Amino acid sequence: MDSAEDIFDSSLNLEETHYQGGYKEGFNHGITTGKEEGKEVGLKTGFETGEELGFYKGCVDVWNSAIQVDPTQFSARIKKNIKQMQELIQKYPVMDPENESVQEIMEALRLKFRAICAGLGWNLKQVERGGEAKMLNKMLACGKVYISESRNRAALESIERAAKLFPEAAIVSKFIDVAYNRVGYTIVSRLTPKPSQDSCPLKDTVFAIVKSALETIDFELHSGTHPRLGVVDHICFHPLAHTSLDQAALIAKSLAADIGSKLEVPTFLYGAANEMGRLLDSIRRELGYFKPNSGSILWSGGPKSGSLPLKPDAGPAQASPAKGVILIGATHWVANYNVPVLSTDIAAVRRIASKVSERGGGLPSVQAMGLAHSDGVTEVACNLLEPSEVGGDRVQVEVERLAKEEGLLVGEGYFTDLTPDQIIERYMKLSSH
Repeated sequence: MDSAEDIFDSSLNLEETHYQGGYKEGFNHGITTGKEEGKEVGLKTGFETGEELGFYKGCVDVWNSAIQVDPTQFSARIKKNIKQMQELIQKYPVMDPENESVQEIMEALRLKFRAICAGLGWNLKQVERGGEAKMLNKMLACGKVYISESRNRAALESIERAAKLFPEAAIVSKFIDVAYNRVGYTIVSRLTPKPSQDSCPLKDTVFAIVKSALETIDFELHSGTHPRLGVVDHICFHPLAHTSLDQAALIAKSLAADIGSKLEVPTFLYGAANEMGRLLDSIRRELGYFKPNSGSILWSGGPKSGSLPLKPDAGPAQASPAKGVILIGATHWVANYNVPVLSTDIAAVRRIASKVSERGGGLPSVQAMGLAHSDGVTEVACNLLEPSEVGGDRVQVEVERLAKEEGLLVGEGYFTDLTPDQIIERYMKLSSH
């Protein structure tokens, strides 16, 4: 019996010996091959990252050299982006590839690069980096759509679902103001060099938004402290990147024709979309936009009469009380900047707004009006027609000066939308996903 046990023990020991030997051999082989493969992968990914980083640095160096030769050839916006890109490159932890900020910095560099290229209007169809072709579509445009509703969640959800039917376009920002009972959407899309008037993703998306808004919102039930002329009060198209104002105007005119014929809403064109170049504020003034129809501060319901004092550019000659009218235009970038005045004295705030606006002898290219906003607050709401020349900072200082004369306190003003650079960056990020 003992001898039999010895035989089995020997067999078991032999099997264990082979197992241990095989394990040790496999383990050593795994370490060796793993190191070799890891080194190859590391070299490959490290090279690709270094190549991309070097590419961006080379671009920044070239751009900076060009700026030194002629500081006026790039806009202030592009120069700011170039500087930010240079700072990101300097922050990149080259000697610490496991640093948590690596991916974040690289993604920020990609977004800045795309924004600069779009702003410069580079004639590039693709850029080769790390063996991958990345398309750079230089033509972008945006449409701002202002809807007279902010409290009806079901209606807004329906509007946003309609917009998502067109993946080529994206809502890059949404500004809701409950007191004004108003929401503003900014929609962005790429354009082809010769966009078709019949089919354009940006136009199709905005049309879907308008259609949904008209189906879910009754203008007669609307009230708020912000003036408006219809369920969809105002639409403006702005060229971004390498798009021309004429191309934005074509989209506006095509959209107006579709809304007028298919949705049967009187539509008025302004800016570059209007043959006579009529301005937004002049059309609004003739349509009674600036006159409250319910007391001293409220706009409530639709127009008292269906007849219109102006002939629309598209659509029927009479307005439906449930829909109102729509103003559609094309202009260069316009910024909206509102300054809260801590007072309910609407007459005093309207005096301030009048003195701030160019029409009242105030700041050039600034339109302003005083509007009741929230409890204890009235706003000086401004359109900055040339924000690169007269920005929010100048408006803020002027409102504070005029308010002091009235014995009123002023809060910090705010923009209701992103800047063009931020819009481009956000669209690029959304479209890359």
